[in-house]
Amino acid sequence: MLSLTEENYLKAIYHLSDGGSKAVLTNELAEAMNTKAASATDMIKKLSAKEFISYEKYYGVNVTHKGKVEALMVIRKHRLWETFLVDKLGFNWDEVHEVAEQLEHINSSRLIEKLDEFLGYPKVDPHGDPIPDNKGKIKAQPQLPLDQLKKGYLGKIAAVKDSDSNLLKYLDKIGAKPGTKIKILGKEDYDDSMEVLIDDHRVFISKEVSQNILVSE
Repeated sequence: MLSLTEENYLKAIYHLSDGGSKAVLTNELAEAMNTKAASATDMIKKLSAKEFISYEKYYGVNVTHKGKVEALMVIRKHRLWETFLVDKLGFNWDEVHEVAEQLEHINSSRLIEKLDEFLGYPKVDPHGDPIPDNKGKIKAQPQLPLDQLKKGYLGKIAAVKDSDSNLLKYLDKIGAKPGTKIKILGKEDYDDSMEVLIDDHRVFISKEVSQNILVSE
């Protein structure tokens, strides 16, 4: 079994490595965990000894197959709890991340399976992120940040990249939630800001906002 801190580090390594596709430097991990490099190094040694990660000097760390499965199960719990909080308890989507960060460490597989069943086996959480199944498998749809697309693009919002509460409140205000249709009406060369149509409402958004909106056709 992993401690709460070990689970948090493992989840961070999984995310920073893009699901295991690249190595993560110690300083990068320390910055993500808001701690010193020495503390990150100590945790790397612990997780490596338990074979959840692999470490190579000057190259960095990455999740092993065992670590990837474990990280995905923590992510599964987090996203199911977020869904429960929004769908069943009436929380706003900008309120649930911190609460789910605590609930994801409850170590009861039966509880999580019952939760999944109670929710009707949802495929994505309120932010549009895919929920891993009980085998640790995840089905991710192709998505692109809105800022990479050109004038005339028409599709729908699939997910939100950043869980920052201020960003989510703003997106809520302009109606930019997963499943909503969006069209690029114009793009400014000066600062890459955009004029978009969100469910028939014209809105101007900054590059910082557009790069956090993930879309699919």
